[in-house]
Amino acid sequence: MTAGEVPTKAGRREWLGLAVLALPTFVVAIDLFVLLLALPNLATDLGANSTQQLWIMDMYGFLLAGFLVTMGTLGDRIGRRKLLLIGAAAFGVASLLTAYSTNPGMLIVSRALLGVAGATLGPSCLALIVTMFQDAKQRAAAFGVWGGTFTLGALLGPVIGGVLLTNFWWGSVFLLGVPVMVIVLIAGPKLLPEFRNSQAGRLDLTSVALSLVSMLALVYGIKQLVRDGWDVLPVVAVVAGLVAGVVFVRRQNRLTNPLLDLQLFKNRAVGTALIGQLSYSSTGGGMMLFMMFYLQLVQGMSTLQAGLALIPGMAAATLGFQVGPKLANRFRPAYVIAAGMAGIVAVLLVFTQVGVTSGTATLIIGFAILSFCGAPLIALGTNLVVGSAPPEKAGSAGSLTQLSTEFGGTLGIAILGTIGTAVYRNQIADTLPAGIPAPAAAAAGDSLAAGTAAASQLPEPVATSLLTPAYQALVDALHSVSIIGAVLIGIVAVLVAVRLRHVPPVGQAAPPAEQAPPAEQAPAAEGEDTALVNTGGSASTVDDRAVVNNSSI
Repeated sequence: MTAGEVPTKAGRREWLGLAVLALPTFVVAIDLFVLLLALPNLATDLGANSTQQLWIMDMYGFLLAGFLVTMGTLGDRIGRRKLLLIGAAAFGVASLLTAYSTNPGMLIVSRALLGVAGATLGPSCLALIVTMFQDAKQRAAAFGVWGGTFTLGALLGPVIGGVLLTNFWWGSVFLLGVPVMVIVLIAGPKLLPEFRNSQAGRLDLTSVALSLVSMLALVYGIKQLVRDGWDVLPVVAVVAGLVAGVVFVRRQNRLTNPLLDLQLFKNRAVGTALIGQLSYSSTGGGMMLFMMFYLQLVQGMSTLQAGLALIPGMAAATLGFQVGPKLANRFRPAYVIAAGMAGIVAVLLVFTQVGVTSGTATLIIGFAILSFCGAPLIALGTNLVVGSAPPEKAGSAGSLTQLSTEFGGTLGIAILGTIGTAVYRNQIADTLPAGIPAPAAAAAGDSLAAGTAAASQLPEPVATSLLTPAYQALVDALHSVSIIGAVLIGIVAVLVAVRLRHVPPVGQAAPPAEQAPPAEQAPAAEGEDTALVNTGGSASTVDDRAVVNNSSI
């Protein structure tokens, strides 16, 4: 098949295969959100202390982030369908162990296993979508459906979890994954193609260890800094993670068959889309942190009520995942993404007008608009990253796009959370009135949560005089984070519009003069046919058959 031929369109089997790929994504999203609802019950039942509860919450995310790069490239080597099925089986077993855990230690270990298994699912699914959907428009739509499935799971998670927790024990929420993964194991071999890169070489275990140490140390250190402030252990963890990351990068540049091909970042579309996704998830992570503070501490909502307040945003994101690819069929993806980011900037600027008594509706509606505007960046950005990579490295590219959103959220909570906390403490120090008991003033000066707890022990007039400036300080912190986020997203919007302007609407070929500079295309690895890395027409092995990808993205 020559480069000029129109790629074969996906048929009924491929769309059914997409449904199979959506199933584990849906379950993983639900699993992330129902734990927040189940935590009080399981903590009481298992006798988990506060430290154990934190590890129960965090262990899944730690291992998921730590193994994403490894699992992405492992699927390229051993077969993406094979890795997906292995991961689905492991996820089902780990779900059973989680549901029937008898002590906090067992639950922490089972959550760790869930994280490792979860790391196999996303990269494999994204890479298989590239294999199954050769037509650019269909592939963009497929990425939108896949991404929308995650937000749908986040949308329905609190509802499903609430029903199960009302009628059954806490472990029931984790059993949802078992029948779904059984369906994947049965239907996957029939509907999903196999794909592996026979020239990938052996897995470099030293690189695996360095990748794992780097991500675990960074994620752990950042989370602890946000949670406990500046302390020796988290700082050491962050430094150790950065050092391991530098060593990892240097090693990849020397290896003939690296764990992560850094040449992917030289592709203009890949690098720019990843920067956009990282920036959006960082801003979103920081904003959601202070939105939760505002809704729960200032407006007095429960955790469940605050979570339900995000449902309109999840629904809007699901819609945005479908609208973005359709718009990109007519307009250049750079302009669709940049327009959405401009909408995000507008929402963040509106957030600077939120007041202590008049911000709930603004935040809920604004978050919905923000989520809708950001969805094209995730859907089209994923298409750009995974679709622009050579087919034999789509698994690695898929791990990068997932890592940018996972790590971006953690990074945003850390950086924007630290800045917001500094603003809060500076404001409260200048506005606390005289006559507040010293312990209560010290508590409020540390955080609004501590101040609220301290105020509950004070007489009404004194408590009000303490909380009034504390609420305003939190609102000022929200304003500061919104402004920083608006500036960051605005800069990245311009970057996307400029650096991706050469990418034509989905399914249309770009004129030769608008193609990306050859220097930014990933060079072929040693021993590979250069056709394998040309995004204009790529040949690779799928079930021992030659397949050509004619995507212009």
